[in-house]
Amino acid sequence: MRKRKDAKLDLKNIAVAFFQHTTAIVETGCVGEGTRIWAFAHVLPGAKIGRYCNICDHTFIENDVVIGDRVTIKCGVQLWDGLRVEDDVFIGPNATFTNDSFPRSGQQPPRFLPTIVKKGASIGANATILPGVTIEENAMVGAGTVVTRNVPRNAIVVGNPGQIVSYAGAQRAEPPSVPRVETGPGQTQVEGVILQRLPKESDLRGMLSFGEVGRQVPFEVKRYFLVFEVPTEQVRGEHAHRTLHQFLICVHGRCRVVADDGSHRQEFLLDSPHIGLYLPPMTWAVQYKYSRDAVLLALASGPYDAADYIRDYAEFLALKTQG
Repeated sequence: MRKRKDAKLDLKNIAVAFFQHTTAIVETGCVGEGTRIWAFAHVLPGAKIGRYCNICDHTFIENDVVIGDRVTIKCGVQLWDGLRVEDDVFIGPNATFTNDSFPRSGQQPPRFLPTIVKKGASIGANATILPGVTIEENAMVGAGTVVTRNVPRNAIVVGNPGQIVSYAGAQRAEPPSVPRVETGPGQTQVEGVILQRLPKESDLRGMLSFGEVGRQVPFEVKRYFLVFEVPTEQVRGEHAHRTLHQFLICVHGRCRVVADDGSHRQEFLLDSPHIGLYLPPMTWAVQYKYSRDAVLLALASGPYDAADYIRDYAEFLALKTQG
């Protein structure tokens, strides 16, 4: 009886900090100030909810759930054990989370698979999120999408299973109304990045495209590598280099490259062997939407060096800020 009384006292003391609808059941004492919990929501004792959240009607939040600040959870959403929702996340109506890959009635797994929705991500109405998935920062999950694997930062995914269709904030390099320049460098919105139209020649024997080090390729080439036979849903890159210069040519098929300097993000279509993309050091780059026949040639200014990679975007931003 004493424990129950203490729990009631805790809830009474914290009640002044957040709004609770008269029909809502809030059993946890961990609710941040300014949060609003609306009609017929039910929050179990172990849940932790941050500040200034908006938890709408008919929402259920289980025990092992942590919700950050300024999170919006729309009507009809259930958040199950193992879910971590970071700050500024939006979860649309009737989005469904899962935490058991092989559920059986009355049989719980030894541990529930953790699912993480990182800062600023948005999940559309009726989306289904499979267990053990991480949705990275600022990603967008379209309405009705079934998310079966991790979603990269800033990626926009739709469909069943979810496929990346674009990246949030990435401007397309060329609107359809703008004709392509035949040769020469093209200016981009990303610092230091150059979209290069390589010279090409044609006659009855076929086509020829070429480039010269010091002209079209603005660095001494010391290594090359090829990327091919990439499944269409696969994302590659997702890193920056501290000192390495790269020049990318899709010599067969097509793929898209998103380049990011920390302030501007732009997407480029590489669909011809006479189009090259120069990526200077300290440029975050992602490659995706490979056609099944794509062969991407990468020219590099140095040998492979694992220490040259920056694989964490937050670290990349911090280094860019430092100059």
